[in-house]
Amino acid sequence: MIQIERSFIMSVTTTAPPQKARTTAQNIGLILSFIVLGAILLLPTPDTLSTGGHRMIGVLAFAIILWMTSAVSYPVSATMITALTALLLGFSPNPEAPAKAMGTANALKLIISGYSSPAMILVGAAMFISVAMRKTGLDRRIAMLVLSSVGTKVSRIYLGVIITGLILAFFVPSATARIACLAPIIIGIVENLGIERKSRVAALLMVGAVQADTFWNIMIQTAAAQNLVAVGFMQTQMNTSISWIDWLTAAAPFSITMVIIAYFLTQALIKPEFKELVGGDVQLAKMLQEIGPMSNDEKKLLCISIGLLALWATGGKLHSIDTTTTTIIAIALFFFPKIGIMDWKFAQPNIDWGSIVMFGAGIGLGSVLLKTKAATWLAQVFVNAFSLESASVFILIAVMAAFLIVIHLGFASATALSSAMIPIVISIVVGHNAEGLNPIGVTMLMQYAICFGLVLPVNSPQGMVAYGTDTFDVKTFMTTGIPLTIIGYVMMLVFALTYWHWIGIA
Repeated sequence: MIQIERSFIMSVTTTAPPQKARTTAQNIGLILSFIVLGAILLLPTPDTLSTGGHRMIGVLAFAIILWMTSAVSYPVSATMITALTALLLGFSPNPEAPAKAMGTANALKLIISGYSSPAMILVGAAMFISVAMRKTGLDRRIAMLVLSSVGTKVSRIYLGVIITGLILAFFVPSATARIACLAPIIIGIVENLGIERKSRVAALLMVGAVQADTFWNIMIQTAAAQNLVAVGFMQTQMNTSISWIDWLTAAAPFSITMVIIAYFLTQALIKPEFKELVGGDVQLAKMLQEIGPMSNDEKKLLCISIGLLALWATGGKLHSIDTTTTTIIAIALFFFPKIGIMDWKFAQPNIDWGSIVMFGAGIGLGSVLLKTKAATWLAQVFVNAFSLESASVFILIAVMAAFLIVIHLGFASATALSSAMIPIVISIVVGHNAEGLNPIGVTMLMQYAICFGLVLPVNSPQGMVAYGTDTFDVKTFMTTGIPLTIIGYVMMLVFALTYWHWIGIA
């Protein structure tokens, strides 16, 4: 069983899928992206926008269409975005000397600046933590310990799945890796008890795990890459940052409230066939026994992880070491002779380098949009379109959150959405003069909205991993996702008027 679980986890997180034939939709998306890019470039440049900014808006539109249609993989889209930016921006007038072109070398420096940002380094480091968890099996041990202690009632096992997701969210900075850990355990419990994989019990546990994980992503700054992208933009463009503990303080009440709602709502909408898994305790005990005693590597990883968590939580309070630096220190310990738990030969093939390429290009694109003032121009267009010039902070939050939640329906990656939209959000909040507006706080709330990938399995990588287990269909996922999205949005507005207003971020 453990070997099966290991194979499943490695296959969904590290093994490159076989080459698939391109679909008609992908071909149309690729052609459409170039058509839209060309159309934007042929439009006259507005008086309030630089030539470079005009061209970068074209590149942004090009990127969004690629991402929404999955016309090419994310790493491929990153190389295309980098090449287009270097060429189009390179042959644009230099803002400091309009008579001369900026030059492709200078333009390239701007777009690849994302690869040297602290957020980018933190995203890469987070992947090493996920690989370490998978190698040692500590994540599976944590999951089995929790699930084997909750009892055999379906509602309690479901609660155990949610609690496990929460615990792992503190230690595994990847929602995809967390679901990849939980999925084979859920399947193992269900199938070894003779329950159909397509049963409502299996659907409840799998769908519930994904939906709860979305809210844990919101709560914990280091739980998801998209949060780190947003924090990176706030650090570079707003010259400030939000500490790990301040993020947790702001988001925890909202996330916990939504998980409680999700717990009861999903059980009402996906009613399990029976209330108790007879023999479930024996099966869980057997699966836990098969893991064996805790290895030295697991003990080392647990100690390092607890230390890292403590440093994250006390950053800016008890010490001045930033989150990225503390994480890099932990990764160094992973590889340190005798102390370490893995070597480079193991880590290198198990890291998703393509995603790192995509993160760097996405952060770089956002930085160039801000540098060329394209984000500022787009922000003004958004403000004018929704008549937000004199809107209150509450109306600003309501409109922007609704827009981001809706547009996420077309994205398969919240990281891509953050890369495209957070620079525009920053330009909106920095340029708005509403009384009592906290630009940092509102930007953080908009990042919460970006995490709302609840409606379709394809709205998040973890949703696609769960969907690949064949335990539920899209309709079942939407049955829970649509009401949770609506309730979540309403609760955001309630929190904006109450708790977030009281603590000064809204």
